[in-house]
Amino acid sequence: MASILQDALEGKIDFEGQRHADWLVRNALIATTILSFILGFAFHSLRVTFGTLALGTVLLIVAVVPPWPMYRKHPAKWLPVKKPTKSE
Repeated sequence: MASILQDALEGKIDFEGQRHADWLVRNALIATTILSFILGFAFHSLRVTFGTLALGTVLLIVAVVPPWPMYRKHPAKWLPVKKPTKSE
């Protein structure tokens, strides 16, 4: 049980997953900001504006922060370790 929890909290994602998460955060925050402004303007309410922005941010955190499997599809291929040579 502890190893499952530790793996879940470790947060290892690959480079492509980082790029995807970054793209998702940028676009979702822009869309959420625009949507919250429009809804707040339409309802003449700052509560609606900030509530929509907060809800979008919480949903985005749930979508991006955990290391979901979609962020670990492309593991890094490291070069093999070279054995040291004796130079005399």
